[in-house]
Amino acid sequence: MKKAKIYKPSKTAMQSGNKKYDKWIIEFVTNQTDINPLMGWESSDDTYSEVRLEFKNKDMAINYAKKNKIDYELIEPKIRKIVKKSYSDNFTK
Repeated sequence: MKKAKIYKPSKTAMQSGNKKYDKWIIEFVTNQTDINPLMGWESSDDTYSEVRLEFKNKDMAINYAKKNKIDYELIEPKIRKIVKKSYSDNFTK
């Protein structure tokens, strides 16, 4: 069976909210990429590379992969450490 990666996407630096980043995603990994000779774009004959499944939590994503006999790699999200500062700290140090 195909190999997939299960991960929780991280927000970009241009965004402040976390609303759209609470889901876990399964994406299939493909190694069969070619350069399209007509347009020069990267393309693939593997249609699994276009599949992206979203789940509410990590356990549901893992259970889906096990149920469908999908080899998976779990990528844990990095915990963001928030340092609370006061505005006056800019001037007192």
